[in-house]
Amino acid sequence: MTKVAHISDVHLGPLPTISPFELMNKRLTGYANWKLSRHGNMQQGLLAQLSTHLKLQKPELIALSGDLVNLALPGEFEAARAWLEDLGPAEQIAVIPGNHDAYVKSGLEEAAAQWGDYMKGMTLSDHQFPYWRQEGCVALIGCSSAITTPPFFAHGEFDEAQAERLIDILKLTRDAGLYRIVMIHHPPHDDVKQIWRRGLKGRKLFRKVIKDQGAELVLHGHLHRSMIHPLEGPTGDIPLIGIASAAAGNGGKYAPARYNLFDVHKVGSKFECQMSEFGFQRIGDGITKRLEMMLD
Repeated sequence: MTKVAHISDVHLGPLPTISPFELMNKRLTGYANWKLSRHGNMQQGLLAQLSTHLKLQKPELIALSGDLVNLALPGEFEAARAWLEDLGPAEQIAVIPGNHDAYVKSGLEEAAAQWGDYMKGMTLSDHQFPYWRQEGCVALIGCSSAITTPPFFAHGEFDEAQAERLIDILKLTRDAGLYRIVMIHHPPHDDVKQIWRRGLKGRKLFRKVIKDQGAELVLHGHLHRSMIHPLEGPTGDIPLIGIASAAAGNGGKYAPARYNLFDVHKVGSKFECQMSEFGFQRIGDGITKRLEMMLD
């Protein structure tokens, strides 16, 4: 059995001290949003409890699908590095960036410098993404949809070049008999409010890759919602699963902090996967198992 945990949209706070010069770009609108809304809903105490609960599950792999920071400030990336080190070693945790990690053009470079091996794995080219981690019978494949966008936009992008590299990895890991989990920050489905502003450009291309090459499971974050959609695969639907923010409080408009745990078994030539969702409820302050289901 291989255990894989999925956590997303950490949005670590509080913000470090910000100079006026650092606000002379898209950060100005993000800073206003943080002050007016996000900082009150993102509760670091809940994140700490959730992280402790997750670590007690002893997963072999932790999939972290982006948005560790808020405004892509240098101090935020340093704080995120310390948080990652507390969560676990780099060989256990696979990170991909989200749109907030690429809030300004220097963001992705800063993330790569600070998070290092947490955001790396095996590749078939000189490109960082997609990469994959292998543990037991599982191949965890990390794609990147993170791009720097104008103010008031939070969309991502999946292009032809990354699609070609993903195809090669999916073929290789399929031929190796592995359970393929693909993660991407932006959801590749169409159930996104103001999709032109917040969705994934290239989502049809992503879905075509999955339809042609197959995968056993696809994970995403970004929407701060727990949700399940079907993706068309070569022989049937593939579960596409999103998770709520790992730091959201129970008084905001989004679901309270949660994570998913996947127990993957290989029985003969077939796989079985049990999914459990753990997190806070709207009422109460403890972490509970909210959902348990078998994934085909």
